[in-house]
Amino acid sequence: MTVSLTMSDVRVTLGHNPVLKGISLDVAEGEFVTLLGASGSGKSTLLNVVAGLQPMDSGELRFGGDDVRDTPPRKRNVGVVFQSYALFPHMTVGDNVGFPLRAAKRPAAERRRVAAEMLDLVQLTGMADRSPASLSGGQRQRVALARALAANPAVLLLDEPMAALDKQLRERMQVEIKRIQQEVGITTIAVTHDQTEALTMSDRVAIMHEGCLVQVDSPKDLYRRPVNAYVATFLGEANLLPIAGSGLKPAASAHATTGTAVIRPEDLVLVDADTPDNGWVVEGVTRMVSYQGTRYRLELETPDGARVVASLPASWDADDLVPGRKARLGCLDASRVHVIGVEAAVAPLTV
Repeated sequence: MTVSLTMSDVRVTLGHNPVLKGISLDVAEGEFVTLLGASGSGKSTLLNVVAGLQPMDSGELRFGGDDVRDTPPRKRNVGVVFQSYALFPHMTVGDNVGFPLRAAKRPAAERRRVAAEMLDLVQLTGMADRSPASLSGGQRQRVALARALAANPAVLLLDEPMAALDKQLRERMQVEIKRIQQEVGITTIAVTHDQTEALTMSDRVAIMHEGCLVQVDSPKDLYRRPVNAYVATFLGEANLLPIAGSGLKPAASAHATTGTAVIRPEDLVLVDADTPDNGWVVEGVTRMVSYQGTRYRLELETPDGARVVASLPASWDADDLVPGRKARLGCLDASRVHVIGVEAAVAPLTV
């Protein structure tokens, strides 16, 4: 069984410090939502509220139509995968996976059957008799996930589950966790500070900052249409250029004359004076060029001192990319430029 989840005006104060400042968030049944933010943004505290490990000062928390604010953790029917995995070293893999059923006093035969099914799901068939110490980091993570799913929870919570993995394994596991979540169809909330991880796994991403939700949206909409400068710069690399007085030259088809243009580095190309002016162009002096395998990263400085970053294909002819030389960068498709208003560019964050 899986359920929807509703948070309404959730507030938490630790000591004298407000950690959650009125969080309201709806998670649909079977949806994968990731809480993304810097350290201290409140994302782990919010996850602990859902798990029942952190009391709320005020607000409402519902699983489906049931108010669970005063329900103890063991009765919330929540599966949790911790950053440390928290496997029992003295138990076999199968016994670890079946532990939630053992705690519920289910028969041994059922525990073995469910453990085998869960290990099949996470592609660890035949490893029930292994010791956790004999497994790789990625395999231990899969065991922790299988254990969290063994009791058929209504909600799955993932607390930085891939922080201890190396980059290549982490990328593989992001795809694998999303596959398993979709196959099971369980409502899932994850916490991470890794932007790529959040974008890869999630149906929606909730950006948190200083105890507030800043923007909750699909990965694509967050990246292409950030609501303010904080989201634009937090989620990937972005060029933020004031439309007035920055040297940015909007084409006639681009009607915005105030605010801040958000242009992603991969949407910029080198242009010359003969390039049709049907987008946005910025001029300046090349300050740095670096080859990064799949791309060239070019930094340009505008006459007013603004830095503009472009990501150019590795196949680009780099002979002209010389520090100190003048260059023109253009975003030739005006629809790839997102404009945020003057107030959004500098406004304090609100729920």
